[in-house]
Amino acid sequence: MTYNDNKDSMKIFDLHYWRVWVNEQGESCQSKHSFKQHQQSAFAEGATPIWSAMHYSGHASIITLILMPGELKEWHENPKPQWIIPLNGRWAVETMDGVIVEMGPGEISFGGDQGTRKQQGHRSWTIGETPTELLLIQVSEPPPWSPCT
Repeated sequence: MTYNDNKDSMKIFDLHYWRVWVNEQGESCQSKHSFKQHQQSAFAEGATPIWSAMHYSGHASIITLILMPGELKEWHENPKPQWIIPLNGRWAVETMDGVIVEMGPGEISFGGDQGTRKQQGHRSWTIGETPTELLLIQVSEPPPWSPCT
């Protein structure tokens, strides 16, 4: 998360995530993006205001995965657009453009590499000697394009 204090003394919070996507050549790529537009509002009735923003509203499936140490998941696409959040352990993702991103607990990735050339997508693996536990939230469509600034 990034905290900024701009000229108008308005506080801005950005939560960052990695996005796996497909370029015009059909290759998977990764780039850093952010959830923006957090505002202070009452999130729950009777509660004091909290910084919040709605980023998705729709049908979703929640799945957990456990990747064992030493396992390499060879080239494949994400089965559906999905948010991926490591809960325990460390995990790496390599996309077709050669970018490798390592993530740990609480970091966020969006898997949107459906439709790559030859369904190659990405490959992933556990880092270290402990299993990696992942929380997946499958959604019907990817988030709007919002590169980090």
